[in-house]
Amino acid sequence: MNTSTQHVNGQTRPIDSTRPTGPTDRAAVTKPRPPKAPTEDGGKKPSAAVRLVAMAREQYTFVMSTDGRPYAVAIDGPNLALPLRGRTGLRQRLARLYADTFEGDVASQSALADALTVLEGIADSDDPVPVHLRVGHDDAGTLVVDLGTADGRAVTLSAGGWHVVDRSPVLFRRSGAMAPMPTPILVGDGLSKLHALLNMDESTFRQLVAWLVAAWIPKIPHPVLTFKGEQGTGKSKTAQMVVNLIDPSPASKRSQPRDIKAWSAQAFNSWALCLDNISTIPPWLSDTLCKAVTGDGIVDRALYTDDDVVVLSFRRVLAMTTIDAGALAGDLAERLLMLDLQLIDEERRRTEEELDDAFEAVRPSVLGSLCDLLATVLAVLPSIHLATMPRMADFARVLAAVDQVMEWNTLDDYLAASANVAGDALEGDQFGSAVAALVEQAGTWTGTAAQLLEQAQPPGGVRPQNWPKDATRAGGKVKRLAPLLRSIGITVDDTQRSRDRHRSKLLILTRTDPPGESASAPPEPTLWPDVTPPGSGHLPPDQY
Repeated sequence: MNTSTQHVNGQTRPIDSTRPTGPTDRAAVTKPRPPKAPTEDGGKKPSAAVRLVAMAREQYTFVMSTDGRPYAVAIDGPNLALPLRGRTGLRQRLARLYADTFEGDVASQSALADALTVLEGIADSDDPVPVHLRVGHDDAGTLVVDLGTADGRAVTLSAGGWHVVDRSPVLFRRSGAMAPMPTPILVGDGLSKLHALLNMDESTFRQLVAWLVAAWIPKIPHPVLTFKGEQGTGKSKTAQMVVNLIDPSPASKRSQPRDIKAWSAQAFNSWALCLDNISTIPPWLSDTLCKAVTGDGIVDRALYTDDDVVVLSFRRVLAMTTIDAGALAGDLAERLLMLDLQLIDEERRRTEEELDDAFEAVRPSVLGSLCDLLATVLAVLPSIHLATMPRMADFARVLAAVDQVMEWNTLDDYLAASANVAGDALEGDQFGSAVAALVEQAGTWTGTAAQLLEQAQPPGGVRPQNWPKDATRAGGKVKRLAPLLRSIGITVDDTQRSRDRHRSKLLILTRTDPPGESASAPPEPTLWPDVTPPGSGHLPPDQY
């Protein structure tokens, strides 16, 4: 190295001839940064939104449900539909994946929003697909029950038996109202183990078992299971155990919803719901429960839009508990399965903790027995034909199939109980009771709705607040009461007109013989049987 000397601060020091000796710009001597890595197309690096879309498409496929909601499905994972947005949706997972992939770099909210908009468009590019909640079925009619576990396992049920599969054959969605279900097993008679936890007589318990079996058949309407009894009969605890058998939830019992919007949010996110401690049923809730039994759809404006809408469509399995449901509307009364619970003796009463422990211990066995019975019912159901079809005809066919398999009489008991519920509902309606009393006295009554409103008198002569205010409301009320009146032998005909020039619509109320008693007398009440299990003699189908 060539060097010379110069004086610096009074000292003679060697000078490197290779270093610049004149004044220099600071930038000229600063160490330059390495050039940015070029992108594949030679331009600038892709944006965060582009990276998010690319990562999402590598790991997920995107579908649109039949109700117009976009979902992501993991390519290598359980057959579960993830909503694109929301606390447990794809948005949160993509944000975490981005931070892990790019060494702590965080995707902005705008980048995530742009990426999700693109993914929604991808989901909408194909035909909609069915997305099920807890219970579904494939094209061949095989029933599938989602166990709700993280690995996506499910139970398939058909006429050939039932199996636990590692991956569901149908697409399921999950909600925060769901909890995992234990794997069903066949150990002993699970039905007898369940009966030992419930204070029901044999007839009531058998109707409950038939309802539980039908609850996993998604294509039929299910009556509202109603536990009725005085305080101390264990209604709420019984309802909690029943709901946690077919659709476990951290909130298996719900309070009465305040409006239709609160109800629709609950019903959309649970396959089975229980309304606890219902004292009165307002008209809007009565109509809503009827629609949820047979299938309902609610259309609402999409968030932050003016002309876009969302649709909540569902058919649900419902239960409720009550001491006295009061005046039930006629259409709801026809959709109830009313089960009376017995008062629990003090020596048989157990603590909540004891019941919870006992239930958790027997639940896998109970589920196995229910799966076993359902598979057998599915095998005989196509051959079941009823001579007469009641209002809940599909459910009645399931009862008849259970009776054929188990040699029970649940259909007769259900029809008898339904007639009693209709009679009780009519007694709870003061206008209906007044109309019935008028017809009982006259035999056949003919007149206009205005004349009926004038002649039907309430007890004590004072019209209550819910009494029809005019002839139009009176005519509509009679039409709604027609099923209840028919149950006590009063027919309603509103197809005739008067022969005068006014051509007024006539109501013809005729007293007939009450419907024949088709139900057999229930057996003597037997609580907590410890002999002769309900399923004895039943040969389960081969599972494997």
